[in-house]
Amino acid sequence: MKSETRVVVTGMGVISPVGLNVSEMWQNLVAGRSGIGPITLYDSSPFNVHIAGEAHGFDPLNYMPAREARRIDRFTQFSLAALVEAQEQAGLVIGAHNADDVGTIIGSGGGGVTTHNQAHEDLRLKGPGRLSPFFTNAITIDAPAVNVAIRAGARGPNLGVSSACASGADAIGQAFETIRRGHARAMLTGGFEAGLTPLTMDAFDCIRAISRRNDDPARASRPFDIQRDGFVASEGGALLVLEDLEFALERGAQPLAEVAGYAANSDAAHLTAPDPEGLGAARCMLLAIQRAGISPRDVSYINAHGTSTPLGDTSETRSIRRTFGEYADHLPVSSTKSMTGHLMGGAGPLEAVISVQVLRTGCLPPTINLEQPDPDCDLDYIPHTARQAQAEIVLSNSFGFGGHNAVLVFKAYHP
Repeated sequence: MKSETRVVVTGMGVISPVGLNVSEMWQNLVAGRSGIGPITLYDSSPFNVHIAGEAHGFDPLNYMPAREARRIDRFTQFSLAALVEAQEQAGLVIGAHNADDVGTIIGSGGGGVTTHNQAHEDLRLKGPGRLSPFFTNAITIDAPAVNVAIRAGARGPNLGVSSACASGADAIGQAFETIRRGHARAMLTGGFEAGLTPLTMDAFDCIRAISRRNDDPARASRPFDIQRDGFVASEGGALLVLEDLEFALERGAQPLAEVAGYAANSDAAHLTAPDPEGLGAARCMLLAIQRAGISPRDVSYINAHGTSTPLGDTSETRSIRRTFGEYADHLPVSSTKSMTGHLMGGAGPLEAVISVQVLRTGCLPPTINLEQPDPDCDLDYIPHTARQAQAEIVLSNSFGFGGHNAVLVFKAYHP
């Protein structure tokens, strides 16, 4: 492994419930605006849950021809849209001279569930032999990685990653390690989800994982609050351009931040619930910190997984205390899922972008809706209002069903 290689972020693109680009997303988060509202993608009236975080105003035709949009699932449409913004910011032109040096790793928890559900209905109503010839390629986890690579012309390593709600963070971590190993000089990476379908939403509701606070959507996602009743499902994601620092500087790119560390492990405890004491998450945070070559007290801010589930928020709080000891009382933590909802496989990459923005702007986004703090959730969660504080190192947590833990460490870039 080329452990001396520094890896930097040079471009970012976002599709989210609080904005269809990085600037809009960031402005809304800093202002404490929620992106949660009534479901419009399907008729939710027969179901218990009527709220979600939709990518409001997203039109694939703003990013691709109609013919291409029809052949791919919505989660892949998101990836191609985010690629436009990220590649433009990075100024990364891929051609014959560097195509083999650029790879693609993108994550998703569920893949093309919108296409899968529609195809099942078509088969039921129309019978065999009527499915789209593009169905198979549209539903697979690797569809965004494949389509992004084709669109960008990136001929390096290409993977789809799936580890439930840690998928996108793991994709970024694997891309980071791919560059560190010297197997690529730049990576297009991130994660996307478009799982707001009747089947998916009802499945989450049947295990009482998602909020039924239908009468007040903007206040439904309330991490660390005693009245939280589950996460709010959302769609979207983010794509980041990671580069070997030398490669980036050679072509005149401006680094936005540095990726300093990554770790992943497993609770190996339960199919859906986290380890109640946060043992696996604590080990994962400590590993990421050690691999970044820093100490726990060097961390300036944590973007928490903070999904607004009763078990998850308590477990994460305990894991932070276990990792940081007494310093946990002085460490700002917030859950931006209070505003974005939970993008599942797209959450980690969106929060990676947020982490970079924290480093660039010196502004810590708030946890909104924290009105009655849970006594078991007793950290500084930056309630209600954003806070100015210069941050040098940010930790971003992503935890998924099945005990998946992934932690990314970002540092302010200094030449």
